[in-house]
Amino acid sequence: MVAQQIEQTLLSCAADGAYDKRKVYDVLNAHSPEVEILIPPRKNAHIWQHGNAKEERLKRDENLRYIRKHGRPQWKEDSAYHIRSLAETIVFRLKTIFGDKLSARLIETQTTQALIRCTALNRMTHLGLPQACKVA
Repeated sequence: MVAQQIEQTLLSCAADGAYDKRKVYDVLNAHSPEVEILIPPRKNAHIWQHGNAKEERLKRDENLRYIRKHGRPQWKEDSAYHIRSLAETIVFRLKTIFGDKLSARLIETQTTQALIRCTALNRMTHLGLPQACKVA
């Protein structure tokens, strides 16, 4: 899973509630122990490890405790969970404009091709942004 594909240490990982599974948390924690995990627990979620256990507290349970205390919308705002939806929107735009496949066969060439597409998308986005100014 992640451990074989990504060599760098992860700082954070955001995903939707479908990834609220022990295997996902285990792999992320094994790969990058300090990773900030932004996966909302399911609506009917239960604590996996209660506070009186001697082991280190689980990040998922901390998210669930925060949601129970402050509410899901507040957790999403405080944890910057919205970054996931922004990333999904960017990937959707990229695939819509350039297609969802790379034509290159070698991984190095695929990397170059993907970077060129990202650069082009960034330039198109920058060109299309309106110039805002305050009117007195």
